[in-house]
Amino acid sequence: MEAVFAVIALLFVLFVALGVYATVKVVGAAKRSADRRLTQARRTVEDHTLRAKAFAQSGPAGEIAQLRLTLRTSMRATQDALEAAATEDASLKESLDLFRRLSTHGHDLDGELRRLESEPDRTTLAARLPELRERTERITGSADSLRWAVRDRTRRFADDDLDSLSGQIDMEAGALRHWTATEAQPAPPPWPEAPAADAPSAGQTWPESPAPASGRKPEQDPERAALDPPAPRQAYPWEKKPRPESTT
Repeated sequence: MEAVFAVIALLFVLFVALGVYATVKVVGAAKRSADRRLTQARRTVEDHTLRAKAFAQSGPAGEIAQLRLTLRTSMRATQDALEAAATEDASLKESLDLFRRLSTHGHDLDGELRRLESEPDRTTLAARLPELRERTERITGSADSLRWAVRDRTRRFADDDLDSLSGQIDMEAGALRHWTATEAQPAPPPWPEAPAADAPSAGQTWPESPAPASGRKPEQDPERAALDPPAPRQAYPWEKKPRPESTT
């Protein structure tokens, strides 16, 4: 009985441990999902705010908001394109590493632009705009180049696969259209077999072979011999005369 209780207690502990592990995993997944949704919502609100500032404000403040919006849009689009393509193409690992290095410069520039939004000195802000604009163009240009290269690579692979598939389909369609060449032709009738040696010649379709030229006459038909009278027999002098039969 003690062994049974020990087994039951062990199973209970295992079930509790599994339950705790499953609960932690579910809670962690829910937390990550909530954080992801919160980040996405915050990003959407910030993008709408920047778009509103870019259209509503004029001067250096409006241009800085437009630079931030351009930078964030380009970097986010490149990140999404790389992550989507990397799941199917393992050779994009180096491209992802390059984008991570580029993202470091992008985050630094975005943070600097965010701080300059509240800069009260408009003269200093206007003086720094050319340098900020050049950095933004360099980062977004690199991100756009990487993104379009990945898209061109994906489209090229898709075009090659489509060309190969189209060729195979054309070959199969051509083979399916040659139905006359694949129809089964009726088999020709067999030749008649040669009759056996002792088989009757009633069904024979070829002429009889000529009689052998050995000088020996073939046997006469018995019915023909019964109808024809026998030829007279030649008598020789040394033979005895046949006695007449007695009539008594």
